[in-house]
Amino acid sequence: MSRILTGIQSSGRPHLGNILGAILPAIQLSQQAGNESFLFIADLHSLTTLKEGDTRREFIRAIAATWLAFGYDTTRNTLWRQSRVPEHTELAWYLNCFTPMAMLQNATSYKDKVEKVPGSGSAGLFTYPVLQAADILLYDTNLVPVGKDQRQHIEMTRDIASSVNRQYGEDIFVLPEARIDERIMTIPGIDGAKMSKSYNNYIDIFLPANDLYKVVKKIVSDSTPLEEPKNPATDITFQLYALLATDEQVADMRQKYEAGGYGYGHAKKELYELIVQRFADQRERFNELMTEGNPELEHELRAGEEKARAVASQTIERVRRVMGFN
Repeated sequence: MSRILTGIQSSGRPHLGNILGAILPAIQLSQQAGNESFLFIADLHSLTTLKEGDTRREFIRAIAATWLAFGYDTTRNTLWRQSRVPEHTELAWYLNCFTPMAMLQNATSYKDKVEKVPGSGSAGLFTYPVLQAADILLYDTNLVPVGKDQRQHIEMTRDIASSVNRQYGEDIFVLPEARIDERIMTIPGIDGAKMSKSYNNYIDIFLPANDLYKVVKKIVSDSTPLEEPKNPATDITFQLYALLATDEQVADMRQKYEAGGYGYGHAKKELYELIVQRFADQRERFNELMTEGNPELEHELRAGEEKARAVASQTIERVRRVMGFN
């Protein structure tokens, strides 16, 4: 059996990049025979950027609704809020004591975030990889589906776990492997950079139709006139379309680009229509789950938290035993 773990920060509603890069791959893995999935809402991690409690609660609901809308089976797998399982933070402290400062100082994601978002360099952001390591190691995780930009964090997790295992001469932790889909390593945002809530360049597929179309129309394009041929390989709209469309649809749009007489506005309209068509069922289910007074989300999360704690407590007992805390 392979145990798979994925987490998404509750720092915003899930966007197209989260769905293609994390949610869909994780759900597909969870449906394969012999796999067991642990998918959690990383609400503790979101505190590095989001301070408002009511907003965080709303985002938590939106993330849970997204997992369920896309068909995540909680009867076979586990879905929970990170903050409701205190073993995450307990293990993070233990791991902090085995993590070299130089390792955290070399974290590419930390340096990139501080550079792009001035004033974001908190101690929480600096030690983010340690809490992430705790998230992974707590559940004896075998596989972690991640984007290319998170590969380093999985390597750090393995290094920290190996350090603990060597210290105590036994396999306290399972060493996880990163699983990277080479086709969707990094999903471009509407400005061409990695799609991210932090950069405000994302596409929220659950927006009302008119609002969604307005976002798609903001995708950056060059100034090539409508009548001239265009290079699909360098265009953001085409790149996003290719991630969602069939091979036949992609070939058709490529031909239109290269023939000329086809503008970026036409391509954006096709992308918008494809998003609405492909995710029609998920958009409907999401809105149903988010309806005020619907108790389904809270019921699912509380049930998942009981399941998660049952596993996490076993790992913590192993750690407490070798470290002398029980």
